[in-house]
Amino acid sequence: MKIHLPIDIQKRLIPALEKAGSYEIGGVLMGEHIDKAEFRIVDLTIQAQFGSIAFFTRLVADIVKPLKGFFKRTGYNYRKFNYLGEWHSHPSFPPVPSQKDIQSMQEIVTDSDTGANFVILLIVKIKKTQEIEATATVFFQDGQFFECELIKEKLI
Repeated sequence: MKIHLPIDIQKRLIPALEKAGSYEIGGVLMGEHIDKAEFRIVDLTIQAQFGSIAFFTRLVADIVKPLKGFFKRTGYNYRKFNYLGEWHSHPSFPPVPSQKDIQSMQEIVTDSDTGANFVILLIVKIKKTQEIEATATVFFQDGQFFECELIKEKLI
């Protein structure tokens, strides 16, 4: 699976990561299906409440309105535009899923209220060069997960 991380999304993440400093932050990803097993992140939420140095908890109340707005803006075309998954930062650790991350994503993908066949977890951190370092992992309902090919547009 391929996940595109556009420049405009990176530019939104950088100041949020800087503001959070050593605390984890995160939100949800909204994406566009652009080809077979290929998606572009087109929007995301940035939760105002930070987590701790080693943990982030998404607040469900913070995502309902942005998701409804996204679906309205994209004409309720759920086949092309939909909830893609979650993102959070690992400012003090490598941007790879922890055991807790894996468990949380499995809970999301198997939750019947989510209605997803898969979910993506994007983990990010900011480098000293003000660039985003990131990984994307896809999780399936059957418990399988693997790292996606992350295509990061270059900042100019």
